[in-house]
Amino acid sequence: MTRLESGSFRLNRDWQSIEELVGTALARLDRSLRDRPVRVSIPEDLPLVAVDGVLIEQVLVNLIDNAIKYTDPGSPIEIVRRAINGSVVVEVADQGPGLEPGTEERVFEKFYRGTSGQRGFGLGLPICKAIIIAHGGTISAERARPRGAVFPFMLPVGDSVPKIAVEST
Repeated sequence: MTRLESGSFRLNRDWQSIEELVGTALARLDRSLRDRPVRVSIPEDLPLVAVDGVLIEQVLVNLIDNAIKYTDPGSPIEIVRRAINGSVVVEVADQGPGLEPGTEERVFEKFYRGTSGQRGFGLGLPICKAIIIAHGGTISAERARPRGAVFPFMLPVGDSVPKIAVEST
């Protein structure tokens, strides 16, 4: 966390498919997700992004794990991805009790845990924010309607997205 905040951390960027990173994050959380419906929405034309895949996967794991911890068993989780103005936006949404009014920014402060009584150190969301900022992106927390929380993050696509050649058989 300190290295991320100080800017001394070096990102290992490579062109990545957000779809694959989401799939890997879901596989890591497979046991925790057993009783939960997970809906993933991906447009076919979503561009690749130049990111550190290990770190972005960790962001996804942290956000999905929070959705698991702060919602009732069986409660659905939704992951939506879309391209907007040269960026890829990913949202992790749940249907839990949602954020307490006025805590939308505080949840990204180190050691803040809210009043839910959940265990942890209060570092998961601050780590997510530091990783996303290191990539030149943004992350926020929103109250969903009628209930729940949404954590959208945006990553810039970059200027020279590689073309993927498809082999014909």
